[in-house]
Amino acid sequence: MVTGFRLSAALSVAADLGLSDQLAEGPRTVPELAGSVSADEDSLRRLMHALATVGVYEERDGDVYATTALGDGLRSDVPGSMRPLARTLADPATWAAWGHLGHSVRTGDNAFHALHGMDVWAYRESHPESNAVFNDNMTALSFHVAHAVVEAYDFSGLSRVVDVGGGQGSLLEEVLTRNEHLSGIVFDLAHVVTSARAEAMPASVATRFTVESGSFFDPVPPADAYLLKSILHDWPDDRCVQILRNCERSLTPGGVVLVVETVLGRPGHEVDAAFSDLNMLVLPGGRERTEQQYGALFDDAGLRLSRTLDTTSRYSIVEGRSART
Repeated sequence: MVTGFRLSAALSVAADLGLSDQLAEGPRTVPELAGSVSADEDSLRRLMHALATVGVYEERDGDVYATTALGDGLRSDVPGSMRPLARTLADPATWAAWGHLGHSVRTGDNAFHALHGMDVWAYRESHPESNAVFNDNMTALSFHVAHAVVEAYDFSGLSRVVDVGGGQGSLLEEVLTRNEHLSGIVFDLAHVVTSARAEAMPASVATRFTVESGSFFDPVPPADAYLLKSILHDWPDDRCVQILRNCERSLTPGGVVLVVETVLGRPGHEVDAAFSDLNMLVLPGGRERTEQQYGALFDDAGLRLSRTLDTTSRYSIVEGRSART
């Protein structure tokens, strides 16, 4: 457990070099791989051997390596690829922030900001390559969550959905695909949001999918449903209340706010939830929360927690409605 960072680093380098993409069409020798990815041959051989011992790649005679079902998870062309997540660790600022965890535990301060003098959002905005990897990671992770959300929640009584902080819109795309009566907006910062996804969507979805840029700390577009997936866990309580209050103020009568997060205390995903909570402490400065803690945030924002739905993923849907109705 203590040396687990070694495997994380090895996977990050494999993802950054695109080794699984190189092996997607079949086995290759180490010299071939080294030439393709511009790596030192001997060092790459040592990396491949190490990853083969844990099942990511298969070591064969003749200095040949092949990918495995596990290694395929690092390919960039598979739905829900883990490659973007592994590549986030190639960013020196992210890697260093986790080394500063002790500072957060001792002081309660955010490790990233204490180390780098800015929050993760300002850093990503000023580092386009890191921002692109982060956005790709959010899109890939949303693939796993989107199906679970649309299976667990009945959108039939709604008409207009805003995906608040929705990035490239993969969650909203799935919601609109499965609910042909809905229209939707992806709402996010200008350097995050993109309309490119709409070009690849079926026309029946693209005509109902729009993009608006803006901050969720300012007024949000009116709707009868707001989706906030992996948003509130990034922020301390006061900022969460501000986000939720902006949604409540723009919510049409009878509408809902749907917070999609890993909820502490729900059985089955305790380890993932606990370490995600530490990740929030280290990087953005937020936290994972219990259902009761989300209820308190809702109360402060003029909402009432109406129910919490489990999904087939580690995420739950915490539903809020305006306290005015």
